[in-house]
Amino acid sequence: MISDEIRQKLQNIVRGDVLEGQEDHCTAIRNLLCKSFGSNPTVKKEFESRSIVKEEQARFIKAYAEDKGLWMQSLPAGSQYLTEGGESKIYLAPDQLHVIKNNDAVYYATWLEYLNSLVIHNLLFPNTAYELVGFTVGKEGELRAVVLQRFIEGEQADLADIKDHLIFNGFAHTKRQDYFNTEFGLILEDMHDENVIARNDVLFFIDTVFYIMERK
Repeated sequence: MISDEIRQKLQNIVRGDVLEGQEDHCTAIRNLLCKSFGSNPTVKKEFESRSIVKEEQARFIKAYAEDKGLWMQSLPAGSQYLTEGGESKIYLAPDQLHVIKNNDAVYYATWLEYLNSLVIHNLLFPNTAYELVGFTVGKEGELRAVVLQRFIEGEQADLADIKDHLIFNGFAHTKRQDYFNTEFGLILEDMHDENVIARNDVLFFIDTVFYIMERK
């Protein structure tokens, strides 16, 4: 069950408020984007029309990353390529205790939406929290975020267990493997068994996509 403290933080994110008392890079950049560009909910039909905003945010982030020492010319030496999905190239970190996800935020209309999704994930699933370590550029010149996440070994979770866990935490099943939380207007997409790992009866959500939806 979501605690009152986390519930308040989620409400602040949904409203586009600055998150106080957190000094990680993800929250800091998210706060700056809220101040500079405003915070609008996701409207799927406006995805393409927001491409200009996304480009402006990318330039803003690149300048910030260069100024704060977060711009990366390459991934850490010794990173081992593992696989890739729709938005991330995944590497085993040199310490072999974490994975590095090199993400182009293609699933999100803006970079703020992507950072909001990371912050929400970290609140709801702290055992697989993301650490934003920097930004880099891809082969096509696109901005890419570099995030670190704990490497979890286990088995693919059972879909019924995923569903029970999410329903217990206020997310109603909508279609396929998608869920919706009416209290916060949050969509959580693509919660299939490859995105959740089970180990010793504990679920580890390793790949989530959250959207803050427009409220009717």
